[in-house]
Amino acid sequence: MPEEKENREEKEAKGLESAVEESSSEEESQDIIGKVTVGEVTNVTNFGAFVRLGNGEEGLVHISEIANEYVTDIHNFVSVGDKVDVKVMSRNNKNKLDLSMKQTKEKEPEPALFLHRKSKNSNFEDKLGQFLKRSEEKQIDIRRNLKQKQGITKKRK
Repeated sequence: MPEEKENREEKEAKGLESAVEESSSEEESQDIIGKVTVGEVTNVTNFGAFVRLGNGEEGLVHISEIANEYVTDIHNFVSVGDKVDVKVMSRNNKNKLDLSMKQTKEKEPEPALFLHRKSKNSNFEDKLGQFLKRSEEKQIDIRRNLKQKQGITKKRK
């Protein structure tokens, strides 16, 4: 009987230790979420790349999270064995990591299409102004001729 009691106590103690280990591993996994880390690409599929992090955990970088542009062929961006920077986004319901390569890169500011300042090349500005004036005059002539033709065809009916 005393042996059974000791065995029970040992099992309970081991159970508590494993529970403590699980809770600490959960805390560690929560600490990694949102951080950028380096990982190695272990497998590449049509829908994404599997990356193993330094701590041994593996996660998926979905094809939409590979780059800031439309990715038609993932093999143009990553291959097996590549070291890549990834951001840990979350942990899915299967306890796997959701990763992103796209969010590790800073977005480059898009250039403004039209700037309200003059170009340094005044010759270009002059040519552009002349072109716009001529094209506007041509459009006015075309509209005038079109209205005249439509007016003539309407009168004949």
